[in-house]
Amino acid sequence: MGQEVRTSLAANTYEFETEALVKPTGFREYDARWWFGAPGEAKAPELNLLGVERLGLALGVLAAQMDVKQRIVVGHDYRSYSANIKHALTLGLMQGGMEVLDIGLALSPTAYFAQFALDAPCVAMVTASHNENGWTGVKMGFSPPLTFGPEEIGQLKDLVYSTDLKGRPGGMLTHVAGVRERYIADLAAKLKLSRPIKVVAACGNGTASAFAPEALRRVGAEVVELHCKLDWTFPNYNANPEDSEMLHDMAKAVKASGAELALGFDGDGDRCGVVDDTGEEIFADKVGLLLARDLSTQHKGAAFVVDVKSTGLFAVDPVLKANGVKVDYWKTGHSYIKRRTTELKALAGFEKSGHFFFRPPIGFGYDDGIVAAIAVLGMLDRADGKKLSELRRGLPVSYTSLTMSPHCADEIKYQVLKRIVAEYQALAREGGKIQGRPIRDVNTVNGARVTLEDGSWVLVRASSNKPELVVVVESMTSEADMRALFREEVKPRLARYPEIGKYNQEI
Repeated sequence: MGQEVRTSLAANTYEFETEALVKPTGFREYDARWWFGAPGEAKAPELNLLGVERLGLALGVLAAQMDVKQRIVVGHDYRSYSANIKHALTLGLMQGGMEVLDIGLALSPTAYFAQFALDAPCVAMVTASHNENGWTGVKMGFSPPLTFGPEEIGQLKDLVYSTDLKGRPGGMLTHVAGVRERYIADLAAKLKLSRPIKVVAACGNGTASAFAPEALRRVGAEVVELHCKLDWTFPNYNANPEDSEMLHDMAKAVKASGAELALGFDGDGDRCGVVDDTGEEIFADKVGLLLARDLSTQHKGAAFVVDVKSTGLFAVDPVLKANGVKVDYWKTGHSYIKRRTTELKALAGFEKSGHFFFRPPIGFGYDDGIVAAIAVLGMLDRADGKKLSELRRGLPVSYTSLTMSPHCADEIKYQVLKRIVAEYQALAREGGKIQGRPIRDVNTVNGARVTLEDGSWVLVRASSNKPELVVVVESMTSEADMRALFREEVKPRLARYPEIGKYNQEI
């Protein structure tokens, strides 16, 4: 395996079947994702099976270099090609000397759970998460509940392209049965509802279909299934509870069924989206704020970590202040928030994208959409008869946009973002205003979060897993002002950059 790795190859050729292909841009900040290909798509693949095998070998060698026990959990999500990719990865891991524990079809949090249940420090979960069909990737970690950050990803990338990469002895494979049942049993032990809350479980035909409805029933919920039949063609829409299409479908299902709420799960089950009893979508940061209110009543003085895309209400909420809560705004990304939550010994971490991280006694510290769903049900069960919509209306008022993502190529997005950040910093230094308001702060921990005098803010950052920038705006005054912050400030500013393309959605 000392041969040179190719960074581009044409599909349907001799070379594609005989040489390893791994495009460098697939190594993201905290996981790895590549375009593998889909029927009818002309886009060139960024990875082949020999490249996946090479990745597995490098991962095994990296574990040895870091003096980590050579024992790794592997699983795969429900896509037509994921099992084959996992098998290629397993071949490489075994060449790297790893003892591989294959748990089969799994959610990412199921694989993380298996690290604890099977005494395996390492994990490699084959999933493209919420990315569209044709994408693949691997979420990796060597120290539960943490997953790789930029440093480990950089080391892995260097090994993949090293011409000195050599195999190690001792590799073996064991297929481990029953992990799904152990995982669901652990989830069910977290809560017993005092009444059968009627809930829509929306899975978008993704992997969560085989896990979430059963887990919610076992805690005592009455479950209305929405697209919970496994189907790797994803006939309805991509399983992404941050996208408006899935959220609107959840809202319709709530109204049609008379359910008290809808809970939606992404393709690998580590995220959760929420719609209340009126069909109103509640963004995940506002769900986090509701959960922080509920949990801090039971755990006074608790600390929480939130990402820079999240509402500014965490800093001013009167209930959190009364309960002595400490809130830390940190970098967006499941690996970053997971690590920060662990470092600060916070009770939980929340991301606006729908990742929720609960540490003991609620969870193990990793992101798990079903644990988050159960936490929401528990909050509702303790709400003295209040509906979820009433809890939502009890929050301070703010107006937050959808997460909008204009296209920007992976090769240039960070350079483009650097120029945008500098532009906002200069505007603040020069006393400039946005929509008539002075700039109070420019937080550059992850892109530029520009906070105005009244607490409203705009955020521009680079997506860590797709060729896109990420835009979020929040107004503390009105929906019209929120739209103006985007349409009259961020959108025209970004339009001056020819490298930035169309948005996935706009407000």
